Amino acid sequence: MNHTIATIAVLVASVFWGTTGTAASFAPDISPFAIGAFAMGFGGVLLCLTSLTQLINNAITLRKHYPLTLLGSACVAIYPLAFYTSMNSAGVAIGTVVSIASAPLFTVLLEYLIEKKPFATRWLVSFCFGAVGICLIALGKDSHSAAKGLFSQNIGILLGLIAGLTYAGYSWVAKRLISNGVHSRATMASLFGGAACVLLPSLLITGDTLFATVINTSVALYMAIVPMFFGYWLFSIGLKTIAASQAVLITLLEPIIATVLAIVILNEQFQQIGWLGIGLVGVSLVIQTVNIKQFVIHCKKRILTI
Repeated sequence: MNHTIATIAVLVASVFWGTTGTAASFAPDISPFAIGAFAMGFGGVLLCLTSLTQLINNAITLRKHYPLTLLGSACVAIYPLAFYTSMNSAGVAIGTVVSIASAPLFTVLLEYLIEKKPFATRWLVSFCFGAVGICLIALGKDSHSAAKGLFSQNIGILLGLIAGLTYAGYSWVAKRLISNGVHSRATMASLFGGAACVLLPSLLITGDTLFATVINTSVALYMAIVPMFFGYWLFSIGLKTIAASQAVLITLLEPIIATVLAIVILNEQFQQIGWLGIGLVGVSLVIQTVNIKQFVIHCKKRILTI
């Protein structure tokens, strides 16, 4: 597959994921745990139902790599619980920064420690811009919530790191399965389908308001179908061609989309330092997605033809 198409697929997936916060705000009475469990759980069911042929055709390969599949499913199941609990314990800003900014680092560490892939200078520079940018975006958000206690913040930071690690974990597992010959759709269906076996039963405890109103139902279905089903289908397409560490780094576009939607639709306040953060994440994405050398050569050719 063309590298550009793979990159675009991950970017579009990030746009879909960036809409989740704004969508969830229209159903504030739904527990964050419930919305996360339903979105990823029902999204997993949809991935399985629409990928039955691929799952059957890849059943032997999946069984051969069942430890990877179980690990990936566990990461998918743990991620939303750790992510939302992190924000609840440490605050939205800290929880978001730790979870999102740590995921690319954990991914490249997994590739380095297990696959012996060296750190690319381009990736490292891009990550530095992106990590600083995410921190500034969080600082730019005008939060009126009360300050969290030190113990609660520390627990939240730890859970944020777990969220980042599990996000990196299932992204890395997905790439490994695809590299081992499993169809990309079968890969995502197996990981999210396995997680659904844990996430959906949890709704018996947390999902009492999930379908209480038409708005709640609409939000829940949107979250499951668009960001989760279509988002992870596109993400799997990207993983066919690009490394997990690069794909996860590209998804730093997600908080930019989330922030812009919060400002435009929800009228949230945003400080100037946050715009600097958006700019830095933009630089990070350009470094990671644009082949600078080929771009310079192309520009030189265009200039010479003028």
